[in-house]
Amino acid sequence: MDMLEQLHNRVSTPANLLVEPAPDDAQIEEIVRAGLAAPDHAKLRPWKFIVIRGDARQALGELFTSATAKREPDMDPEKLEKQRSKPLRSPLIIAVAATITPEHPKTPEVEQILSAGSALQLMQLAATAMGFGSIWLTGPNASDNSIKAALGIAAQDELVGFLYLGTAKVTKETPERANVADHLEYWQGPV
Repeated sequence: MDMLEQLHNRVSTPANLLVEPAPDDAQIEEIVRAGLAAPDHAKLRPWKFIVIRGDARQALGELFTSATAKREPDMDPEKLEKQRSKPLRSPLIIAVAATITPEHPKTPEVEQILSAGSALQLMQLAATAMGFGSIWLTGPNASDNSIKAALGIAAQDELVGFLYLGTAKVTKETPERANVADHLEYWQGPV
């Protein structure tokens, strides 16, 4: 499959449909190497990649439960228990953070965050090219400072998402995409 066809047909696989085998260490390095090709103004290299697998997924589930209970003390116990099982839905997770250089003269923080997001997307595309399924997830846990701290991410930095990886149990059809004409404009100058 050529690159454009792969881009046009990329799909996310729900985390609960991702099973072993997950990428091994060599494949993880290849996936991260793709992320390192992200646009990077001023060569700040504002990325941090944290691999979570095995029992570490259970520890992350405990963090999710604890953080959610603090944010929402009145949450229904069943919903709270669901937080504990979230990291167990796939065999491998890579947390991706933007390591921020504050007040950089050439590269504002938003560009640094976008660079980390681009790295995550490139990693997802690399995983797809290698035959793995994946999904990029965020939610309240991605912006929770206690979770960031437990993952070794500084408070000033941004956790741009969790990339859940594994082998897709089912092949998903490419969803209907938005119409290009609805989102594309050609600017001719000020109106």
